[in-house]
Amino acid sequence: MTDAPAPASAPALVGTGRPPLRLAITSLLRADGIVLLHNRVSGLAGILLPVVIVIATGLGAKRTATLGGSGLTIGLALTVGLITSSLLGYAVSMAQDRHAGILQRLRVTPAPTWMILTSRLIVQVIANLVMAVIVVTVGVVLHGLTPSAGQYALVLAVAMLGAAVFLAIGQAIVGLVNSAGAVNGISRVLFPLLLLLGLLGGTGLLGETFKTIADWSPVGALMTLFSDAMTAPAWSSQDAYSLLACLGYIVVFAFIGIRWFRWDPR
Repeated sequence: MTDAPAPASAPALVGTGRPPLRLAITSLLRADGIVLLHNRVSGLAGILLPVVIVIATGLGAKRTATLGGSGLTIGLALTVGLITSSLLGYAVSMAQDRHAGILQRLRVTPAPTWMILTSRLIVQVIANLVMAVIVVTVGVVLHGLTPSAGQYALVLAVAMLGAAVFLAIGQAIVGLVNSAGAVNGISRVLFPLLLLLGLLGGTGLLGETFKTIADWSPVGALMTLFSDAMTAPAWSSQDAYSLLACLGYIVVFAFIGIRWFRWDPR
């Protein structure tokens, strides 16, 4: 008995399937970049707010000294910009797109689901890098600093580390909370709480217990790294602990945000 001939439609199946990963990620990056550029409110706030902080503190030596010097001032501005773009930008945008069904529609495209999240995170990291370059450049000019090329690169590297920390926190919020309104509210409440804990707690005004907590908080750990990167002291154990704390925050919050992330609001 001979085998039956293949149906006429069989050859049409050859070559079907997912498109090349390079084509998929390029298309997603282009689309996400266009969306970010059109979201002018979030983009401008993430850049203008830290620049205003740098300009306001750079015009008066007393204000800079009150905040702990030029290194901490620039670090504060960078931290504010990172939190703004990650919590009020990325997290809120993801929640709104999920509520509108955009993420669900992207999920049925040929692009793998992991690539959809990766594309958005890459675009956000690039935006944070642009913000960091602008803020550091303005801060160096206004504060009269002369950092070496290595210091400049180190500050930008810490900024990228901070971007990963706050993007992971934003992803965790979106993963645990389904409502777009709730994500918006939580992000707006968490924004000042993180800053107050890292800044006021780090000064010791709230007691040693709060100071210890603040030093290990995301803002406190980043401020330590930013300050030492700008002033170029020898690498200390506190820097190593701050780096490990930031890496720990990235791993824990990224795992939570990915593990419990839902593509639809229900």
